[in-house]
Amino acid sequence: MAKIMTKAIDILNNPYINKGTGFTLAERQRLGLIGSLPAKVQTLQEQADQTYAQFKTKPAGLPQRQFLMEIFNTNRTLFFYLMGQHIVEFMPIVYDPVIAESIENYSQIFVQPQQAAFLSVDHPDQVKTSLQNAADGRDIRLIVVTDAEGILGIGDWGVNGTDIAVGKLMVYTAAAGIDPAQVLAVSLDAGTNNQQLLDDPTYLGERHRRVTGDKYYQLVDAFVQASRSLFPQALLHFEDFGRDNATVILNKYKDDMPVFNDDVQGTGIIALAGVLGALNISKEKIADQKFLTFGAGTAGMGIAKMLYDEMVRQGVAPAEAKKHFYLVDVQGLLFDDTEGLTPEQKQFTRSRSEFTNADELTDLLSVVKAVHPTVMIGTSKQAGAFTEDVVKEMAAHTDRPIIFPISNPTKLIEAMPADLIKWTDGRVLTATGIPVDNVEYKGTTYTIGQANNALVYPGVGFGEIAAGAKVVNDQMLVAAAHALGGIVDPDQPGAAVLPPVAKLEEFTTTVAEVVAQSAIDQGLAADGITDAKKAVAKLKWTPHY
Repeated sequence: MAKIMTKAIDILNNPYINKGTGFTLAERQRLGLIGSLPAKVQTLQEQADQTYAQFKTKPAGLPQRQFLMEIFNTNRTLFFYLMGQHIVEFMPIVYDPVIAESIENYSQIFVQPQQAAFLSVDHPDQVKTSLQNAADGRDIRLIVVTDAEGILGIGDWGVNGTDIAVGKLMVYTAAAGIDPAQVLAVSLDAGTNNQQLLDDPTYLGERHRRVTGDKYYQLVDAFVQASRSLFPQALLHFEDFGRDNATVILNKYKDDMPVFNDDVQGTGIIALAGVLGALNISKEKIADQKFLTFGAGTAGMGIAKMLYDEMVRQGVAPAEAKKHFYLVDVQGLLFDDTEGLTPEQKQFTRSRSEFTNADELTDLLSVVKAVHPTVMIGTSKQAGAFTEDVVKEMAAHTDRPIIFPISNPTKLIEAMPADLIKWTDGRVLTATGIPVDNVEYKGTTYTIGQANNALVYPGVGFGEIAAGAKVVNDQMLVAAAHALGGIVDPDQPGAAVLPPVAKLEEFTTTVAEVVAQSAIDQGLAADGITDAKKAVAKLKWTPHY
């Protein structure tokens, strides 16, 4: 077969260097692009204006995301320049909640893989070659990897979940400024237990049930070892692994190399930051709070652990701190003798002897009546679970109830802020896992903070990369949470407990700097890295021609 690729086509099909109509006449001459483009040379702003006008003609939701992905696949500079100008509008489209619909339809609408690496449990011998091919000689500093067993609140989506890794990386660049040429999305295809996918002739992944046990962990380890060999400076970000594997994998590698699990650690950071922001407003102490986590899976347990650790840091004895936590899952309140507990859950279960009606604590309302929580965080994926009865019962026993319904996408949220504000007569301090408009109530405008990991993981990851930190440890994560929780204005009526997405780039830089500084202070930074602000500024990429 004759070679059909030319220098011009190579350049125009490379999203990292393509400028489209932005190539100057001199560049066109030098690069062999004469005749490959229309005559007019456009500025980046002219391209952005034209592209945004086209974007506005698309139907809302998935069609808009597909259009933006076409730009992403063609010209990374233009895409991120445009996203920077419309960050609030684009975030829900390129990431949560629209990304859930994109994942569900990934195989049907697949066009090109956005330079992701697809690693199969059936071909472990191909792992290193696959990573090399996908990287294509690029200096990879950040990898987001998923096996897609626990995508958002929608479950197991097999290879379709590649989109969550791509979406996370888009936010990393838009928020923190990591060079898009230095990132890589990775799919660990271990099969899927989603029968809908297995029965779908268009499904693009391995068509068998999920592989578990040694063979699965061998794939994970092959990926980790190959990544460390090929990309020794890269941070490995694990995303949406199932609850039986997420913490196991994190614990295996976290002390030896820079790894981060967003579902365990990122969710914990954002919940702690939100609680700290809420307590700044209520003028209360964390030591005086009772925490109810509704949904005791990977995210719920990450939240409980982060909040517990903060209580201990603030002087509460460990045994006493654990008495402040109540886990509620599908069985109701989790007790010491509840069957099927994970190691993480066992740390926070209660004794039946504490309650005269222990056998009746099988639903959220009965538990709220029994324990009178002051903080209730939902990761249950049960839409509408925070009912009026539940919220009013909680609010009857605390002046400023802190309620975070953070399940996503939108169809799975436990309650909407407007209802929480109404049911508590404006006393609630709330944040959600999805973007929500301001709420007007009795003359006050309530700004709703977004307790979404996108507010924190870009800064954590970028700070680690900028510092060249050897690991990502709890001290760095705590620094990130305090930085984020301290940004809110506690004296503004209706103030949000977390900063707005409109300032995402600004506060991500703040988080990155404190994480990098923590690494420096602990002696974990790379040789020669002594100034966190300089390290972050030096690494930061900005979209320009």
